[in-house]
Amino acid sequence: MQLHQLRYFVAVAEVRHFTQAADLVGITQPSLSKQIHALEADLGAPLFERVRGNITLTAAGDVLLPLAKRILADVDTATREVQELVGLRRGRVRLGATPSLATSLAPPVLRRFRDAHPTVDLRVEEGGSQDLVRDLLRGDLDLALIIMPSAGTDPGLRADPILRESLVVASVDPLPGASPAGELRITDLRDQPLVMFREGYDLRDATLQACRAAGFEPTLSVDGGEMDAVLSFVEAGLGVALVPGIVVARRPGIRVTRLVPPGVRRTIAVARRRDVVPTHAGRELRRILLEYVHDATATDELPPGVEPLA
Repeated sequence: MQLHQLRYFVAVAEVRHFTQAADLVGITQPSLSKQIHALEADLGAPLFERVRGNITLTAAGDVLLPLAKRILADVDTATREVQELVGLRRGRVRLGATPSLATSLAPPVLRRFRDAHPTVDLRVEEGGSQDLVRDLLRGDLDLALIIMPSAGTDPGLRADPILRESLVVASVDPLPGASPAGELRITDLRDQPLVMFREGYDLRDATLQACRAAGFEPTLSVDGGEMDAVLSFVEAGLGVALVPGIVVARRPGIRVTRLVPPGVRRTIAVARRRDVVPTHAGRELRRILLEYVHDATATDELPPGVEPLA
């Protein structure tokens, strides 16, 4: 069994067509078929069933496919690791972050990383935590800054908590019911129209859970926004929203009201897949992230309402 045979096998298994698979891997169709037959001979079992032009996996093929993908992924990781370590500097790191973290925590971290490693290919994807978890699990991201759900993360991930932050109420006008300290209870939002995030945002789940735990179903004035849209709707006077304090620091048109302790808090974590060995570039980005959190804590530069956990 050879690596190129496994690559050819995976290509056929994914497209279910020998000619298309040959085009994908850059060889002729007869050469690909010959290598697949050689692999089947080495294994002592057919891997594909060919019936009336339809290609399906046999039982042996079903067993081999995930193992072949894992072997090839490990080989690719090893190749990138060695290239980076010997100074070829052709590393790549793909970071995901929620919208609030992409505009607050990620920029200074990425600035440090870029200064230290200017030739590494750096890619960033912004999305809700649920979307980022999905992308991590299917291998589209190396690391992600996510919000830990109350039920815990997917067992396929390793998620290390690094920060805890408190949510605040964003509004245009003063809100009734505030305490002498200027804080609100969740129940004070019962009669307030809420601007709500779209499905997939952890902030949507956090808001709905907090309201329901307080005994009421919130009234939604606008439903389904992204972060910038939600903040703009609040600025337009369409309602109030529960948001991280860090996203309203540069929005002078929005009034911030804190919640009575313990309020609504969420835990920020850096996550990766458990079954994939992180690349040198991925490990270095994680190290710089933790270093930044440590430095920002020491110099009191973390945003209000944010406390370190790492």
